[in-house]
Amino acid sequence: MTETAAHRSSPHPALYLVLYLPFGIASGYVTVTLAWLLSHAGASVVAIAGLAGMALLPNTWKVLWAPLVDTTLSAKAWFMIAVTGTAASLAGIAFLPLRTDLLPLFGWLVLASSVMATVTGMAVQRFMAIDTPDHEKGRAGGWSQAGNLGGVGLGGGAGLWLAQHSGHPWISGAVLAAACMISALPLLWLAEPGRVAAGRSYLGTLIETGRDVLTLVRTRIGLLACFIMLLPIGSGGLQQLWAAIAKDWGAGADEVALVGGLLSGLVSIPGCIAGGYLADRMDRKRAYSLFGVALSAVAVAMAFGPRTPMAFLVFACLYNFVVGFCYGAYSAVTLEAIGHGAAATKFNLISSISNVPILVVTLVDGWAETKFGATGMLLTEAGIGVAGVAVYGLVAVATRGMSRGALFRNRAAA
Repeated sequence: MTETAAHRSSPHPALYLVLYLPFGIASGYVTVTLAWLLSHAGASVVAIAGLAGMALLPNTWKVLWAPLVDTTLSAKAWFMIAVTGTAASLAGIAFLPLRTDLLPLFGWLVLASSVMATVTGMAVQRFMAIDTPDHEKGRAGGWSQAGNLGGVGLGGGAGLWLAQHSGHPWISGAVLAAACMISALPLLWLAEPGRVAAGRSYLGTLIETGRDVLTLVRTRIGLLACFIMLLPIGSGGLQQLWAAIAKDWGAGADEVALVGGLLSGLVSIPGCIAGGYLADRMDRKRAYSLFGVALSAVAVAMAFGPRTPMAFLVFACLYNFVVGFCYGAYSAVTLEAIGHGAAATKFNLISSISNVPILVVTLVDGWAETKFGATGMLLTEAGIGVAGVAVYGLVAVATRGMSRGALFRNRAAA
């Protein structure tokens, strides 16, 4: 690397919030704005959950293209390429007629926007890994996830409001595409972090990246970070389905726009920041587990709470607030584990793993709602989350005190 965190001044993490907005906007537009519009065009909850799954799918495989971001071009160049692709994909979705027979085409455009959005995140992760001191990993992670969830709120709430009140649904996609491009402005205040093993050949940098990733998974902290992300803890599956289940609480477009937009941002952004700061003050994986249990508790409360539009607003906001804590702790755990080298690849190795349970929980939520109704769906998600925390706790206790060598000797003996 050309520079290290020790020799560079750390930028204010609020810059990461802005840079992460396109990643969230792409998700929010699909799961709230598009979901609402298609549900009222006759699409089923299962079909909408499938589109949400298409939006999440690249996040489970993005580690495959993360080495390109680590080893080629600059972080700023990759961000500009990806944010342009994200904006173009969103505009394409917005101009499609709202017809159920076009669902396959919607799915492919959703997939394209999600792939491009993952690359914007990878570029930002390179900046964070190099410029953030170890004791501030949670702080940086919290602000970046505030941008992620804030972008979801912008893409969902603002997008739906524009689609509903402008009289032209395509306007929301055009405005959000412009917002994605504007989010690149903080690049003017960030120094380029450089590439992994700068100066080597492309093949040499890939080999160096591979060694860095292998080092990560051979440490207890890296292995536990990967393992906890594979579990359905703090997955926030309901966030993908607010628009689809709102009718069970008698909630309309305005309520959905609020919980997926303005109110979501107001509660999830401070939740992310607070979760990141708290994670810096305790064991970060323990913080992540505690926040996951709290999220399950909210789901249970919503399952047995009143079914009114106001109750929908209150419980959805509380759920989004706790999801913010989970996301802030998630980034803190990841940044702690990856160190500096091959930042995008290692971050997205863990991130790809973490998105598997999010995808699974979202699909299970859609299935449970169809099979058991909204109450069964909420209780199913809560039970899965608590079970995930319990499994992690058992593994963490079983491996406590083991060194890297002990871990692998025991594995070989088995």
